[in-house]
Amino acid sequence: MTDPTPETTPEAKPAPEAKKASNLRQLVDFSGLLAFGLAFLVFRLRGLEGDEALVNATWFLVAGSAVGVAVGLIVEKRLALMPLLVGGFALVFGLLTLLTGDGLWVKVKVSVLNASLAVALLGGLAMGKQPLRALLGTVIPINDRAWRTLTFRYGLFFMAVAIVNELVRSEALVGWAATRMGRGDLDPADVWVSFRGVLWIASSVFGLSQLPLIMRNLISTDLPVDPMAPAEPDRAP
Repeated sequence: MTDPTPETTPEAKPAPEAKKASNLRQLVDFSGLLAFGLAFLVFRLRGLEGDEALVNATWFLVAGSAVGVAVGLIVEKRLALMPLLVGGFALVFGLLTLLTGDGLWVKVKVSVLNASLAVALLGGLAMGKQPLRALLGTVIPINDRAWRTLTFRYGLFFMAVAIVNELVRSEALVGWAATRMGRGDLDPADVWVSFRGVLWIASSVFGLSQLPLIMRNLISTDLPVDPMAPAEPDRAP
């Protein structure tokens, strides 16, 4: 008897399904962010003030987050921890924004989520754990040393995102910077929504930059590799 080919082994079969699920989840995340940004732009063009437009556009955030959680459940047949955290935070803070009519909640969500992830990753790493493994909804077959490096990098990245978001969401700081640049008419809400788009790109680039580390430390090529998975919290609005 000959050994089974990689295409017929049990380990190789989940790869296309995992890749499909990952791509679909990324598409849902991007579509939600795009809908949120476009809705904000439309409301601004209709004459709404920045904060009012932000609150109204949050309806699309809430809807997109609910769809994202549903898609993850239907496609992956389970509620993976990372997508569940992202969707849960978005739903809670989005609903708070709609109920209070205050855009502060949707802005703070980015800081709270990323700071929480940073503390969980760096704290778990300090205790000798590897919490990033538990957070990912797909398998990345890499060795323990690579897991520790990846966890440390993402912990720092999430912390940096939380700090930068706090700076960008500060109306006082944005107003001061805008005045120094001769743009005193700049609306802080416009700045923050633009920042969210830039953050999505930065998160994607950071995720891709980890691909060499992952490829160098693979322990099996029969399992699906999704290097973009850890960056998902930074894509949602």
